[in-house]
Amino acid sequence: MEITANNPKRKSWLKVEETSDFPIQNIPFGVFLTRDDIITIGTRIGDYAIDLGALHQLGYFEGIPLTDDIFLQDTLNDFIADGRKTWRLVRNRIADIFDVTNSKLRDNVEHKDSVIFRIDEIEMLLPISVGDYTDFYSSKEHAKNLVGLFKDYENDLLPNWLHFPVGYHGRSSSIIPSGVPIHRPVGQQQPNNGETMPNFGATKSLDFELEMAFITTACNDLGHRISIEEAEESIFGMVLFNDWSARDIQAWEQVPLGPFLGKNFASTISPWIVTLDALKPFRVESPKHDHEPLPYLQQDGKHSYDINLEMAIKPEGEKETVVCNSNFKYMYWTMAQQLAHHTINGCPVNSGDMFGSGTISGPTKDSFGSMLELTWNGQNPIKMSDGTERKFINDNDTVIMRGYCKNGNIRIGFGECVGKILPAVEFKK
Repeated sequence: MEITANNPKRKSWLKVEETSDFPIQNIPFGVFLTRDDIITIGTRIGDYAIDLGALHQLGYFEGIPLTDDIFLQDTLNDFIADGRKTWRLVRNRIADIFDVTNSKLRDNVEHKDSVIFRIDEIEMLLPISVGDYTDFYSSKEHAKNLVGLFKDYENDLLPNWLHFPVGYHGRSSSIIPSGVPIHRPVGQQQPNNGETMPNFGATKSLDFELEMAFITTACNDLGHRISIEEAEESIFGMVLFNDWSARDIQAWEQVPLGPFLGKNFASTISPWIVTLDALKPFRVESPKHDHEPLPYLQQDGKHSYDINLEMAIKPEGEKETVVCNSNFKYMYWTMAQQLAHHTINGCPVNSGDMFGSGTISGPTKDSFGSMLELTWNGQNPIKMSDGTERKFINDNDTVIMRGYCKNGNIRIGFGECVGKILPAVEFKK
């Protein structure tokens, strides 16, 4: 099916600034609370949110096989479960409705009033109910940096890392949408030198992790795998993902079983899911592998995406400082390889499941995707615009992640992924 929504020549009758992340070629999906306190599924063009529930009730999706309540729910899970054919039909229709040449909705004042909201009139919510969440560890530069930080030799990855995308099962209950503040986590930390009892208290090494995540449809039944050729058909879209990390808590707990309390206190995602269809013009080849993968992970062609990413820190009451500029194309393992490997043992994947890329670090120091790397574990603090320094994230700092693709024709972006750090909640025995 042709993706007519991606036509780079298409213009909307809604005003869209040239620098907007949300031209008519994007048409992401999200869930928001309207000015009338109604939860609805919607999309965005420019600085306008569009109520797809109201649009459907008014008959604008006539001819597309949709249930009456498909856009009246508080998550996108059922819509995502309908599959790629439905996603494309809906995106194409939305693009047609808001095309500058289409007057049907444009000239209907009553319909427009019930369908279109200014972005400052709504509240974005978590777009999916995340049943399961897996976090991968797929940036070669990031993995090498961690080896260099914590071992006495450089660039010595464990043998398995180069043969499959390493990952772990995370906690879905603490995945939150952009804008929700986070209290500094509390936990055990390594004992002081010469002592045997661990320290306890608020983390002193709170960090961001610059990641992206992809969202799947219902893919396979228990015992059946998803092939590398089929994997991308099962991916609905992507979000920005700040997978916060308490480095000192994590360092004490992760041997021998891996991340736990140092990771599960909060993970922030951008609220608009940008479809893989919208990102199609920005496909690029992924980095060349050191070893040829096993047959079930082999793929040819362009399977990564040229997505510019940045992370900024904004002290309270001050201007932000951009501390990192990276790109999703640096990922060693692709999303299709991650999903194919995840299911090679017959693990079922459901609609609304989320898969984190792992920290995305590039080849230069300013492209490292965490404060752990940028400051080299606090040895090289970063100066903020107000003159203060950061080894890690301070209380009342706001961390802002942005991401977008751009070519000679269009810009497709994700908006912002924002989280403010509040002081730890007082601990009582």
